[in-house]
Parts: sequence; C-alpha cells; structure tokens
Amino acid sequence: MKKIVLFIVILAATTDIAKSQDIFNEIRKTAKEKTENPVVPDMIKQVNRFKVDALDYLLLKMREQMPDSTTAYLDKQAYAMNNFINFYMSKIIEAKERPQAYQLKLLQLFMDASYSNPLFNDTDRELTLIYFSDSESLTRFSLDTDWRRAAAAVMFEVPRLR
Repeated sequence: MKKIVLFIVILAATTDIAKSQDIFNEIRKTAKEKTENPVVPDMIKQVNRFKVDALDYLLLKMREQMPDSTTAYLDKQAYAMNNFINFYMSKIIEAKERPQAYQLKLLQLFMDASYSNPLFNDTDRELTLIYFSDSESLTRFSLDTDWRRAAAAVMFEVPRLR
C-alpha cells in the first residue's frame, strides 16, 4: 500500500515538473506563431518578436553563464517576462486617454525596471539594448533583464505613478 501511495505522489510530482518545463516552450511557441501569422496586426507581431528574441537571449545566456540552472528557473523568468510585457501593454492601453506626460512616465518606468534589473550583466550593450534604444519599438526593454525583479518593480511602482 505504501508503495502505491509513494508511486502516486512521485507521478504527481513528475507531472507538475513536466508542466513547469513547458512554460518557456509554450510562451515561445505562441509568440513565434503570432510573428509568423500573416493576419496578425504588425503591432502584435512586433511585441511577440521581442518576446521570441528575449526568450532566445535568455536561453543562450543561461546555457553560457548558468549551465547548472534548472528548467524551473528558466520557466519562471519566461513567465515573468510574459507577465511584464502583458502588464505593460495593458497599462499603455489604459493610459491612452491620460496626458502625454503620464504616458511618458509610464514608459520610462517600465524601461527603467528592465534596464535596472540585469540578469547577466552582459557587456554587449549593442545586443542587449537593441530594443531599448529603438524609439520606434513598442517594447523598449533590455534583453538582459531579470524579469522576475523587473516585474516586481513595476507591480510596486505603477500604482504610485501620478
């Protein structure tokens, strides 16, 4: 009886682990599909292109600098990045009727959260700041971001923004 209970517990735990390993892949797959779909508006494609690039950068740098890190860590970063971008987009849409000065403060807050919370401290600024430096980009964020800290920062600061 104990063996059956132990087997069920292990099976449940491995199922949860397998699900968590799918977060990174699912977010990337969904974003990639949106970038390749010809009927998706350009704005949505641009946001999802950033997601794909940020996830590819994250995976590459983790393999280089953190080879012993777990897939759960990668999944948490991917999930936080997705939440950060979705929160950003929702706040930008909400701010549409607000004064231009407020909209700029909101953009700056998200940019600062991304830039001020590096994950790898990458010295290749040309690469990491390619979106950040592009004034035409909807997602002006650094690729080298600890998305969990950046998301926490904006969740804390946005309600205080005036």
